[in-house]
Amino acid sequence: MNTAVRDGGEPGQRWLARTAMLLVVISALLLVVFALRAGLTALLVAALGIAVVVAATYWFLAHRGLVRWLALALLVVTPLVVAGLLIGEGLVVPLLVVVALLLLARVTGRAALLGDAPPTGMPEHPAPAPQRAFVVMNPRSGGGKVGRFGLKEKAEQLGAEVALLEGPGTVDVAKLAKEAVARGADLLGVAGGDGTQALVAGVAAEHDLPFMVISAGTRNHFALDLGLDREDPTGCLAALTDDAVELHVDLGLIADTTFVNNASFGAYAAVVQDPAYRDDKTRTTLETLPDLLTHRAGADLIASADGVLVEHPQAVLVSNNTYGMGDVAGLGRRPRLDSGTLGMVAVSTDSARQALGLLRRTRDNGLTAVEVPEVVIASDSPSIPVGIDGEAVTLPTPVRCTIRPKALRVRVPRKRPGVPPRRPAWSWVRLRRLASFSDSGRPR
Repeated sequence: MNTAVRDGGEPGQRWLARTAMLLVVISALLLVVFALRAGLTALLVAALGIAVVVAATYWFLAHRGLVRWLALALLVVTPLVVAGLLIGEGLVVPLLVVVALLLLARVTGRAALLGDAPPTGMPEHPAPAPQRAFVVMNPRSGGGKVGRFGLKEKAEQLGAEVALLEGPGTVDVAKLAKEAVARGADLLGVAGGDGTQALVAGVAAEHDLPFMVISAGTRNHFALDLGLDREDPTGCLAALTDDAVELHVDLGLIADTTFVNNASFGAYAAVVQDPAYRDDKTRTTLETLPDLLTHRAGADLIASADGVLVEHPQAVLVSNNTYGMGDVAGLGRRPRLDSGTLGMVAVSTDSARQALGLLRRTRDNGLTAVEVPEVVIASDSPSIPVGIDGEAVTLPTPVRCTIRPKALRVRVPRKRPGVPPRRPAWSWVRLRRLASFSDSGRPR
């Protein structure tokens, strides 16, 4: 795994990791001893059960139709059958001991990983309240949050001009924002999805105007990483008052398009391109994944970033700042949005074992993660699908991604939930590295 973060940890962090790994080893040894005492049959049953679960997981992801349903049945039935057989052999108490040790290992390992968490929060800057705010609102976004929370009326009561994206047809959001600037708008805001936010954010950055985010989308990734309240978008409107501050955050740039979260290539981008994705994301992902895992679909990519070259990855995620450790799908949190770097994660899997290792974060073979100012994606195709903040586009190759450090002035309420201390994703790879007694595990 290529990474720009340090592999080393503090002494206490490393001893916690060693304790966690020791508890896992003891659990495994006890399980083997108990199984041998109960008979070789129990040991073989447990080993076979693990093999079946691993195989069934990959079959479920890599196939469709009857094979997928049979794999799902195996995933449900196998652990129950194995547990029943082991209990029948009188291994109830030993199993409880092993489970308790594994839970303790989990707690200890989590404590070790918490040492990797960088400080959260960004500097706040005072700023006067806007006088001519212009806010774009998508009434369909987030299941109709704009109407449900009365956001249009409340924003207008605070003096903002509001434009609803009601159609008919596609509305040029960036054009709306530019026209508002020409009329004298001194703040641009968005109540909608991340894709709409990115378009207006680009205009705000271009004119050095403050930008306001209202968490009226479905996932609100950008709003969450700004520390805003996802459950109550009305609280975001305090940014229109004197009780607000500015955060200076980075913007990603791909070709001529701004992104606030990420740009995805390969597997995820192909999923986003599917017309059914917007209506049923989970089903579309499951339908598309088999072709991508088995290399039957998707463009052949080459990713290069600051001297690191990744050939033929199945998926590449380029993010505006780096996601939490272990996140290979862009679904996690970013502790900061002002580091001035892009995060790149490239996934290359050539076998079921490798794919499952990446999904479960038990191995890093096939995963490349770097923190860089620029990423270039080349391909044997003249154009490739790209998912930009969840919106499907097609771009000519090579595709260049860069970062604009602190280009966006985001106005947020002074009183907001904030960004919670990051809880690192569980990673056996990182734990093994921390637990190592070799010099490679020490800070560099």
